[in-house]
Amino acid sequence: MQNLLDYPALVFIMCFVVMWLSARIGASLLRRFRKIDEDARDDFSVIQAATLTLLALIIGFTFSMAVGRYDQRKNYEEEEANAIGTEYVRADLLPAADAAAVRSLLKTYLDERVLFYVTRDADELAKVNAETSRLQGAMWIAVKNAAVAQPTPVAALAVAGMNDVLNTQGYTQAAWWNRIPVAAWVLMVLIAVCANVLVGYGARGLKAGAGLLLIVPLIVSLSFMLVADIDSPRGGVIRVKPLNLHALADSIRAQ
Repeated sequence: MQNLLDYPALVFIMCFVVMWLSARIGASLLRRFRKIDEDARDDFSVIQAATLTLLALIIGFTFSMAVGRYDQRKNYEEEEANAIGTEYVRADLLPAADAAAVRSLLKTYLDERVLFYVTRDADELAKVNAETSRLQGAMWIAVKNAAVAQPTPVAALAVAGMNDVLNTQGYTQAAWWNRIPVAAWVLMVLIAVCANVLVGYGARGLKAGAGLLLIVPLIVSLSFMLVADIDSPRGGVIRVKPLNLHALADSIRAQ
């Protein structure tokens, strides 16, 4: 099942339509039943300002959550590259045949990790995950057999390095699954709908304020699109690029 939040452009369109309709409902339907008395307009302005302020705070907190998750994904990409590079060097601590086998597996594994970051196709991603699991098993067996054959502290360093390689991949996967909760999105949308209804209800005239009623829905929708873009690991424009993994791959090829 595709996640709607993985398509920021679609999030913008849907949110803009919903917010604009909310403003129009407040400006047309609610005003037909009861208009705001001039004596009560000051009180209404306080309520409207408080609702918009609350909406701004909720968007700000949600944006902070998205940025935090984005930074976490970047940090784990760096840690993963460091772990693979360290284990590639520590392979020298193993016997020559085992070292060659581990390095060959690490090169293939590195290519798969790069594909994990750049691919957007679900079928290709499933193949990458399956190949990653297979390579992890093969790499662990390679270092385990070498360590069992020569159980020395030096071989233990190679085993510990391989353990870091496997762990960092798990941390990376967990970070990519860690998204803004759906409940937070629902709450934010509900507050935004209420705020736009109040904006429309407080408009003094439909004809003069028709263009003004587009401003708040547009700004809110753009904010939602930006949050969805940053929070989406694969669907957005703002994505984590495997720069460290690419640099490591180039360094290994140069050697």
